[in-house]
Amino acid sequence: MTTKKYTTSEELEDKYFGKRGTPEREEYEFALNMEILGEKIKQIRKQRHLTQEELGKLIGVQKAQISKLEKGTSSATIATITKIFRALQTKVKLHIEFDDESGLILS
Repeated sequence: MTTKKYTTSEELEDKYFGKRGTPEREEYEFALNMEILGEKIKQIRKQRHLTQEELGKLIGVQKAQISKLEKGTSSATIATITKIFRALQTKVKLHIEFDDESGLILS
C-alpha cells in the first residue's frame, strides 16, 4: 500500500503560480479576486431582479462592462465598484492593510 503525500493549497499555489510577492502570484491573486467580486455582483444583481443592462444604466456604464465585471475579465475602479454596490443597495466594507514585504493588501 502506498501513502499519498497531501499538499496544502498554499504549496500548490506556490508551485503553479509562484511564491507570494512575485509578479506571477500577484497577477493570479488579482484575477482570482476579480472573479470572486464578479460572481458576487452577479449573484446580488439577480437577487434584485435586475438585468445587466438595467444595472449598467443605474451606474452609467454599458451592459458589456457589467458582463465583463461579472465574468472577472475586467477590472474596475473602486469608484465604479462602489457605484455598483450602491445601485444594488448593498453595504460594502473594504479592508486595507499595509504589509511591509509586498505592499498594500486589499481584502
